[in-house]
Amino acid sequence: MLARLGAGLNPSSVHQEGREGRKVIERARLQVAALVGTDPKAVTFTSGGTEANNTVLAPDIQFGSTVRRFDRLFVSAVEHPCVLAGGRFVPEQVERLAVDENGIVDLEALRVRLSALDGAPFVSVMLANNETGVVQPIAKIAEIVHERDGFLHCDAVQAAGKMSIAITDLGADAITLSAHKIGGPQGVGAVVRASAGIGIPALLKGGGQELGYRGGTENVMAIEGFGIAAEACAAEVVSSDLQAELESGLKALSNEIVVFGDTVERLPNTTCFAMPGKRAETALIAYDMAGIAVSSGSACSSGKVGASHVLEAMGVERSLSDGAIRVSTGWTNTPADIKAFLTATERLLR
Repeated sequence: MLARLGAGLNPSSVHQEGREGRKVIERARLQVAALVGTDPKAVTFTSGGTEANNTVLAPDIQFGSTVRRFDRLFVSAVEHPCVLAGGRFVPEQVERLAVDENGIVDLEALRVRLSALDGAPFVSVMLANNETGVVQPIAKIAEIVHERDGFLHCDAVQAAGKMSIAITDLGADAITLSAHKIGGPQGVGAVVRASAGIGIPALLKGGGQELGYRGGTENVMAIEGFGIAAEACAAEVVSSDLQAELESGLKALSNEIVVFGDTVERLPNTTCFAMPGKRAETALIAYDMAGIAVSSGSACSSGKVGASHVLEAMGVERSLSDGAIRVSTGWTNTPADIKAFLTATERLLR
């Protein structure tokens, strides 16, 4: 990406520099498509996960030459706020799906609710939660949704790079991604459709870029970084060794520490825990002073420490959720970092 700074490549231009920009973008499109296992023509670049989610949550979806109308949007109660907002559906059309104590969608309740619906549903359920790391049974949800001739969107922003996100295995009609979650740059994401025959109307209308699905001159440098990150993480398997060491260490420090969702499948790098009697604000300051960067709830809202809608939907008592801390390990972390974290936690407990 640094090599592109100042290059000024406009991929919509026909001159040599423009053609070079176009080549960069199409190579990145191939790389992102390979990560997901879809046709490159089914990839639309956006400014990030939030724009991608707002784009895909649209009542009118094109299938080949036919446009289908969806009058009802169902979202799980633990979705990212940009999905809970409903995208281009009006508030009256949006309904939240309840989850169990681990934050997993109740499949039987979903089946019953959709069976009672007059018309085809649009359902949006994330692959892995951004606060707890809990993984949803998306393939099973897809079966239920498609039994009702519905459309399934899966926010895979948090899961990409940590587990398989092959769109055919998931059974989703569209998934959304964000580059910075896989080591790419901030400010670029993608809507990825199961096939190029699925058309989602543009949220941003303009000069017809991205095959007409997203207007605006493409951010060539960021898109190139996204593609390279997608290729890199597709070749790696994330280990859960550090997570296991961290969580066993936490429980050894105090049997009162609660790790949310630790009895179900989770991402191998995400731990959400709480120490009874310790508020998140106090813990965040203590960790920060020890040189450790963690979050309260989701990272995008950690600037304002408040109640977690995810833990609330899971039925966690407010006295406990007020102390919830989200810890994520990355490719640069080592066992020494886990040891430092546990030392800081022990100090905090004392």
